[in-house]
Amino acid sequence: MMKATIVLDAKGLACPMPIVKTKKRMKDLKAGEVLEIHATDKGSTADLEAWAKSTGHEYLGTEAEGEILRHFLRKGGEHSSENASSIPEISLEAFKQKVDSDESLNILDVREIEEYEKAHIPGVVHIPLGEVEKRANELNENDEIYIICHSGRRSEMAARTMKKQGFKKVINVVPGMRDWTGKTE
Repeated sequence: MMKATIVLDAKGLACPMPIVKTKKRMKDLKAGEVLEIHATDKGSTADLEAWAKSTGHEYLGTEAEGEILRHFLRKGGEHSSENASSIPEISLEAFKQKVDSDESLNILDVREIEEYEKAHIPGVVHIPLGEVEKRANELNENDEIYIICHSGRRSEMAARTMKKQGFKKVINVVPGMRDWTGKTE
């Protein structure tokens, strides 16, 4: 059992709230201290691992106790990149206009499989956030890629990961599928 400096209760919260709360609480820690996050959202494991990596914190692991996932993150040092270079964004309205214009677009949906299967934009590539680092090579790093999730948080993390891997034109769609009114499959 790991010793945490602060315990955060994120049980019953769905994406993006575990990450939102984690980001806020992480600011209360000193470099090297550990935050323990209790969550019930199954997607929180991949989300928190990717968030930690993209912001310079250390993902220490997850322990499951029944339905509760206990995640452990160590705060990074002064060089953690929570406020690193910004990722270009496009509003959902402007993005919908591009989709509706039948313009040829490269769209990456980084939501979990359950979310994707409920509804997704026709023709998107689906790679859950937790797999983006390993599978980004399935995409062309020189293409303009619009990245979408539920709210814009996971897509921003995916964009940061892809930028670090050499992708030049990644654009975060904000706020994401939660407000999408266009065509879906």
